[in-house]
Amino acid sequence: MSFILKPKTRQEIAEEYGISRKTLLRWLKKEDISLEKGLVKRADLELIYNTFGWPS
Repeated sequence: MSFILKPKTRQEIAEEYGISRKTLLRWLKKEDISLEKGLVKRADLELIYNTFGWPS
């Protein structure tokens, strides 16, 4: 499966994993991944997907 990586909100990323935004934030904190304010950029999306697995 191929994803087009475009900037996304934290809510959109959480929905891809079937979790709440708050749970996503906990996952990121646990893995010591910090994001800039605003939309999540492509490089950060790759880091998230490589850390937690690509959403199905």
